[in-house]
Amino acid sequence: MTGRPARTPRATAVRLPIAAALAAALALTAGCGSGAGRGGDPRALPGLPDLRGWSSADWSRWAQQHLLHNEIARDLWSPAAMKAPAAPGTAAAAPSPSAVPAPARTGSDPLPGPVPARPVPHPYPADLAVFGRLLAKSPQGTYTCSGTVVSDPAHPGKSNLVWTAGHCLHGGKGGDWLKNIAFVPDYNSAGAAGGGRSATLAQVAPLGRWWADHAMVAPQWMAEGSDAAGGAVSQYDSGIIRVTDPDLPGTSLEEAVGGSVPIWFDAPRERIGAVTAYGFPALQPFDGQQLDSCAGGGPGRLSYDPTRPAMLTIGCTMTAGASGGGWLATGPDGRPALVSNTSIGPSPASWVAGPQLDDQARQMFTAMTELP
Repeated sequence: MTGRPARTPRATAVRLPIAAALAAALALTAGCGSGAGRGGDPRALPGLPDLRGWSSADWSRWAQQHLLHNEIARDLWSPAAMKAPAAPGTAAAAPSPSAVPAPARTGSDPLPGPVPARPVPHPYPADLAVFGRLLAKSPQGTYTCSGTVVSDPAHPGKSNLVWTAGHCLHGGKGGDWLKNIAFVPDYNSAGAAGGGRSATLAQVAPLGRWWADHAMVAPQWMAEGSDAAGGAVSQYDSGIIRVTDPDLPGTSLEEAVGGSVPIWFDAPRERIGAVTAYGFPALQPFDGQQLDSCAGGGPGRLSYDPTRPAMLTIGCTMTAGASGGGWLATGPDGRPALVSNTSIGPSPASWVAGPQLDDQARQMFTAMTELP
């Protein structure tokens, strides 16, 4: 963080965003992006099995073929709209146990025990302003997730990038981008909202409302993703947005929040020490108004498909709304670094899992930094 740091298991894994009246996977309009290979149309992409061999030109072409068109509705995310994004108990498509595959017998560790989520005291420390709420609209209602301001090597000290979960941005197979995507860093830092209290915009969004103008998710998520349950595609459940605040022209997100977090790609699990996950859980007993954290210790492994990078798991009782929230560990340089994001967890909550940020995640990130 730039600035000051701070037996085979079986489980009902569920997605951790939250949406009003969302009972099935999104069904909008978008292609899967797997392409037809290099032999035909020169604009076609290599298939998903060849993703490891994608060039920077492939990633750029894929990004151009799947552009986000995000409408800025300046008055949409009012304090009232951010206060009550969904009714209690309406987690996005919480599946029945039979709808969730068991983890692979190889590549998975015993699931961790529960670690209680702890509220971050108000006002939040300055170095935690990098964490915020991600808000979006779908035809089924409002989504609330979490995100983290990450460092942009192409624009040092002036990053406009936010890392989150892929399912917080796109509906997956047969789906489309969510709408009106906005990021609110340092949400409710002073603690004015929550507990039924009303608050002003300045109190809940002290550092502005930042609207996505570009977004990318893992191609596997776009091709295979479902809002209904966890599974092998969750092993690639990550995404990134580039943002702007029309009320703060000329100011970058990193400048506004006072820092950013570098991403530690391809972090060997055995070198990742204690992990702390951050997020804004919104399902009972939480209300989405508070930044919470889980000191989860060293991460375990969770795999649905041993041919893909195993997910990381830690004990944590955060609920829906915490999806996309950053996992920090001490990086190779001794500073906090992002090693994963919350993707799935069981109901009732006791642990969370997030994707390993492998070389494909790095390629996605690099492609975002190279967009004009």
